[in-house]
Amino acid sequence: MHESDAGLLAPGRAGSAAETATGDGAFLRALLDAEAALTRAQAAAGLAPAEAGRAVTAAADPGRFDVRELALRARSGGNPVIPLVAALSAAVDKDARPYVHRGATSQDILDTAAMLVASRTLALVLDDLGRTAGSLERLAAEHRDTPMPGRTLTQHAVPTTFGLKAAGWRALVLDARDRLRAVRATLPVQLGGAAGTLAAFTADAGDAAGLALVGAYARELGLAEPPLPWHTLRTPVADLAGALAFTAGALGKAAADVLTLSRTEIAELAEGSGGGSSAMPHKANPVRATLIAAAARRAPGQAATLYASLAAEDERPAGAWHAEWEPLRDLLRLVGGAARDAAELTEGLRVFPSAMRSHLGLTGGLIVSERLAAVAAGRVGPARAKEILTEAAGRAREEGRPLAEILAGEAAFDGLDLTELTDPARYTGCAGPLTDRALERR
Repeated sequence: MHESDAGLLAPGRAGSAAETATGDGAFLRALLDAEAALTRAQAAAGLAPAEAGRAVTAAADPGRFDVRELALRARSGGNPVIPLVAALSAAVDKDARPYVHRGATSQDILDTAAMLVASRTLALVLDDLGRTAGSLERLAAEHRDTPMPGRTLTQHAVPTTFGLKAAGWRALVLDARDRLRAVRATLPVQLGGAAGTLAAFTADAGDAAGLALVGAYARELGLAEPPLPWHTLRTPVADLAGALAFTAGALGKAAADVLTLSRTEIAELAEGSGGGSSAMPHKANPVRATLIAAAARRAPGQAATLYASLAAEDERPAGAWHAEWEPLRDLLRLVGGAARDAAELTEGLRVFPSAMRSHLGLTGGLIVSERLAAVAAGRVGPARAKEILTEAAGRAREEGRPLAEILAGEAAFDGLDLTELTDPARYTGCAGPLTDRALERR
C-alpha cells in the first residue's frame, strides 16, 4: 500500500499552510488549472469553441484523478503532464477532446503549474512575514532603550540595545518581503509549444493570434505575460530561488540570535513555549528557532540546484528542467514553514532586560573601554590613551577589579566621573535614533 509523505522527518513544514499549498494535490490542482485556462484562452482568442473551454474546465476537477496513478504513469514519459492529458481527455466529451492541451507541450503546463503553486504559496509566506514584522516592530519600540551587550566574534564588544537588534531583524524580514513581492508579481505563464515558437497555435490563425494567446492565457491565470517562452531561459525560477533563499537566511539570522541568547548561561531571551526533551524533563528547548535555523541551512543547497539548472541546452533540456521540480517544492516548503515558525517565535518571544543589564556588568566596565579611550585621547592624545586603557584592561582582568577602580588614580581622568563613564547603559550611541529610523519603514 502506498504511504504518502506525511512530514514525519520534516517538522519545520509539517502542518503549515505552505505544506498544503505545495502538496501533490496542490500541484495536481495547478496542472488542471493550467490545462483548463489554456482551453479557455484559446476560446477567448477564437481558436476553440467556447463550449470546449467550459467542458474542459468542468472536467478539470482534482477529485476525478488519482495522484498516485498519475505519478506511476509519469515514469514512461518522464513527467506527469503526459498521463494527466490522457486522463483529462478521457474525462471530456468527444467534441471537446481535440481542444485539451491543444498546441501545448508538457513543459508549458508543468512550468505554468509550478508558477501557480509558487504564487499561491508566496501569498501565505507574505502573510506570515507580515505577522513577524509586526511583532518585531512592537518589540523594537518597547525595548528601544533596553541596554544589552553587543557581541562580536562571540565576545562582549560595546553596549547596544535590544530595540536596535529587533529593528535589525525586522529590516531583514521587510527586505525578504519586498523581494518575494517583486518576484511574485513577475511569475509568468509558460507557453511556447514544442520548441518555443508557438507554431502549433499559429498554423491556422496567424502569428498575431499566437502572440495574443499568451496574453489571454496569462490573464486567465493571473500570472505575468512573458516576453518569450522560457523553456531554457530560466530567469523566473532563478529569481524565485534567490528570493526564497534570501528569506530563509533573513529569518535564520533572527533564529541564530535567539538560539544564542536563549542559552541557559545567557538567558536574555526565551521562546514563549519551549519544546520538551525525551530524556530531560527540565528542558524548554527553543524549538521554533531551531527549525528556522535548519531551514536556513538547507535552503541555499536547494537554490543552488535551481541555479545550476540555468545551464540548459537547446530549446528544451534533458535533465536540467527535470532537476528543478523537487528542489523548488522543497524550497517553497522550507521557507513557508520557516515563515510560520518565525511568526510564532516573535509573537511569543520573552525578553529579560534584567539579565541583559546584569551581563553588561560582567567585565567590570571593560565593555566601555572604547568610550574611555576616546575621552582620554582628547586629553593625552590617541597613542597614550590606547596605552593607558590597554594596561588598565589587562590589570582589571588579572586582578578581578572594576575598570573604574583601576583608572581612579590616572591623571588622564582627573576630575571626571568614572562611575558615569563606565556605566554601559550610558554608552549605546545612536541605538535609539537608529531604531526610530528603522521603524519608519513600512
